[in-house]
Amino acid sequence: MSAESLNPREIALQQFEKAADIMKLDPGLKEILSKPKIQVTVSVPVEMDDGSVKVFTGHRVIYNIARGPGKGGIRFHPAVTLDEVTALAEWMTWKTAVVNIPFGGAKGGIAVDPSKLSVGEIERLTRRYTAEIIKIIGPEEDVPAPDVNTGPREMAWIMDTYSMHIGRTENAVVTGKPGVLGGSRGRPEATGRGVYYVAMRAAEHKGINLVGAKIAIQGFGNVGSHAALFLHEHGAKIVAVSDATGAVFAKGDRIDIPTLFEKVQETKSVVKAAAGMSDVEIVENVKEGNLRVLTADVDILIPAALENSITSDIMKDIKAQVIIEAANGPTTPVAEEYLVSKGKLIVPDIYANAGGVTVSYFEWVQNRQGFYWTLEEVRERLKIIMDQSFDDIVRMMNEYDVPMREAAYILAISRVAEVTRMRGLYA
Repeated sequence: MSAESLNPREIALQQFEKAADIMKLDPGLKEILSKPKIQVTVSVPVEMDDGSVKVFTGHRVIYNIARGPGKGGIRFHPAVTLDEVTALAEWMTWKTAVVNIPFGGAKGGIAVDPSKLSVGEIERLTRRYTAEIIKIIGPEEDVPAPDVNTGPREMAWIMDTYSMHIGRTENAVVTGKPGVLGGSRGRPEATGRGVYYVAMRAAEHKGINLVGAKIAIQGFGNVGSHAALFLHEHGAKIVAVSDATGAVFAKGDRIDIPTLFEKVQETKSVVKAAAGMSDVEIVENVKEGNLRVLTADVDILIPAALENSITSDIMKDIKAQVIIEAANGPTTPVAEEYLVSKGKLIVPDIYANAGGVTVSYFEWVQNRQGFYWTLEEVRERLKIIMDQSFDDIVRMMNEYDVPMREAAYILAISRVAEVTRMRGLYA
């Protein structure tokens, strides 16, 4: 590994400070916006199925609430740290601002490998974690959502635990819930559909015809798989995909994404799902597979896995002309500087994967209204917001003559700074 910093908190601050300096942000506002509002670390004791007790470490960070309640997912992953959660909470702050929805930014996580726990142990872990952070979450305070290794099931448990504590049903405390508990139509596909809408605009901006364009996707979870499905339906050629089990490459014109998508829902593995499919090459070596996906000879690359996938180690081998960051923080600053210098368009995470939080906002609104929208309405409203945000970012690119990430940050920071300035300092 190169000497570049891969600490997500340091990367997030570096990205913020670079944009703040370009826009000549007031030093006082810069100081305020560079610090998280609340950082909570909790011990989460859980009785295991064998009667023993294990204590896990959980975090919840509310970075900024100047524009509205905190908003951000909860992830269950062995690599969760306070620095990572803080960086993700900061990115959520800019993400909600760049698409101009009335939320701030937050994030949570527990350092745990849920694949080693039973369903009962995961439920007890989720409920105890909820109880530990219950004083800082709520529909008007901080609204969690699913993230890595969490989904509608965990959100249902959080909602129920919170509701039991306050003595009434409150479904607006989380988003990403099952539909019968107030989940929005279109939420499971939202981030992937947002990536698809972004790809349409980014390809057009770069002069690439999306119909027939070659695309590689690193990460075939909920986000990557849905993005692949919608892009395939549009006429793009998905030629390489990977996940934590390996990678699949097209031997022919393209991968049969609808078939792979359906099988992955059952197998939870692209390698297992591709077994028996014709015209594909399967690579079971995860490191080799991911490297080949990232450096594939394609028009568009979509990193949809975890942070720091594109580093200085591989930046010179990246062939895609457009990189759409469906994951949070997949490109390090060193790698980005090099890639931009080579004329690559990097669509930053704070915009590229904002489809999920946008539809989470729709869910929150519907919960509070007690009135629910059709799938067509959700999709139409999501496209309007993603298109408008793209136009706003391009306007900043032209005004400041900067790459897309700096433009998105300037747009987001200016919105949060304006509200902070108008609200003033309470003393």
